[in-house]
Amino acid sequence: MNKYGLQNKFYAIEGKKDQLISLLLKASKLVLSSDSCHLYMISEDKTDENCVWITEVWDTKEDHDKALMDPKVLDLIKDALPLLSDMPQKGIVLEIIGGI
Repeated sequence: MNKYGLQNKFYAIEGKKDQLISLLLKASKLVLSSDSCHLYMISEDKTDENCVWITEVWDTKEDHDKALMDPKVLDLIKDALPLLSDMPQKGIVLEIIGGI
C-alpha cells in the first residue's frame, strides 16, 4: 500500500474557527477530485476550541506538493492565513502501511 500521509494542526484566531473550517472544506473538495488524494479529513479538536486537524492520505509526497500549487488551492491558502493565530507548523508525516 505505502501511501504518503500527513497530519496538520491549525490554530484559528478566537472566533474564526468556523470560517477556517469552511475554507478547509472547500479545499477538501478541490483536492479530492485528484485521483492521487485518498483522504482529506477535517476534524475539530475537542480539547482546544481553536484547534483544527487535517488528516491527508496521498499516493506520494509529490502528488501532495503538486496539489498545493493549484491556483484555486493557493487562493484558499491565502484566504485562510489571516484566520490563523500562528503560521502552520510542519505537519506530522506518516507512511501509510495498510488498513481500511
